[in-house]
Amino acid sequence: MNKPELLAPAGSYEKLKTALAFGADAVYCGLPDFSLRVRINSFNLKDLAEAIKYCHDHKKKIYLTLNIYAHNQHLKKLPAYIKFLKANKPDGIIVSDPGIIKILKKELPKIPLHLSTQANCTNWQAAKFWYEQGIKRIILAREVTIAEIKEIRKNVPKLELEYFVHGAMCMSYSGRCILSKWLTGRSANLGDCVQPCRWGYRVSTDDERGQVMEVEEDKHGTYLFNSKDLCLIGHLAELKKAGVTSFKIEGRAKSAYYVAVVVKAYRQAIDKKQPIKNLVKELGTLANRGYTTGFAFGAEKWDNNFQISHQKSSYQFVGEVVKYSKEKGATLIAVHNAIYRGETVEFITPTGKNFRQKLTKIIDTKNDKEVASAHGGHDQIISIKTTEPIPAFSVLRKKLKS
Repeated sequence: MNKPELLAPAGSYEKLKTALAFGADAVYCGLPDFSLRVRINSFNLKDLAEAIKYCHDHKKKIYLTLNIYAHNQHLKKLPAYIKFLKANKPDGIIVSDPGIIKILKKELPKIPLHLSTQANCTNWQAAKFWYEQGIKRIILAREVTIAEIKEIRKNVPKLELEYFVHGAMCMSYSGRCILSKWLTGRSANLGDCVQPCRWGYRVSTDDERGQVMEVEEDKHGTYLFNSKDLCLIGHLAELKKAGVTSFKIEGRAKSAYYVAVVVKAYRQAIDKKQPIKNLVKELGTLANRGYTTGFAFGAEKWDNNFQISHQKSSYQFVGEVVKYSKEKGATLIAVHNAIYRGETVEFITPTGKNFRQKLTKIIDTKNDKEVASAHGGHDQIISIKTTEPIPAFSVLRKKLKS
């Protein structure tokens, strides 16, 4: 069996490029109108067309999300998007709504359909049903165990199986949640979740006498819905043996830094370039909610982080490499957070080891003058001298003071 596909999130065109540079075999993205990522999604049709071409030029695959549960008004917008898909030919379309599936089978018979995790496929009979409806790949519900994956593979051997291996977990069944809609009017099932499961809560209940009793962790409340993040980097061989053909990373709303670090770690794990313990340590440098193996080894296991919404990172993402000038021996960097002269930064490159360097001189490229610091939020590009060539899409971070 060939190596499983490493599938990365692409919340923007630039993050897509970062994901591919760091070793992803494929990416997934989509338009806000039809995707389960409405907020923090900058894609439009022009971007998507360029993204598809970029992926194909680099011999990579791209899957577009059309995985909302559509209401009637969404169907009115669908013909224009179908016209776009016919012209640009992505490698697959991620879907969940049976009505949309029926339309796409008729209008786009040559583009593979992938069943979204939102469809909650958890058994082989359901998998067989969807396969018989023309679905080429199923993105299995996160609640499916490795033992169940084996059974699905045994009973539907020609079906491609995709499985989440890293990222945020939902407290509701594979994302079919109504909390966001109920509390704020923004529907998770239309891609506009505000993640109320990450909020702190104070819970009260009525006892038998009708008296309200407060149930809380402390005066700040408790994060009773807050699941830990999924991390299966140490179990990829087991997933492959069970029949998983695509390892999926969650995080279209995350930063380019997150994409770079996670994709690189899983690429090295698949290629066996680093000991797993080193890669686990590297993933621990990211902000996270604590890591869990989720449901992979038991259908009822679900790990919460009741105390806090997330664990802060000891590092800060400060910039991305735009390009390296061999003639000047300088690296151009797009600034994301404050960088100061005299600080030591760490370069995370798509290939090779990370390395650190002290910044002795920072040049603002806008006026070609030396500055003492550079700051994010201003589209600022700086130039620094580096001791070795730095490839484009490398990311920079700095250690935060304790």
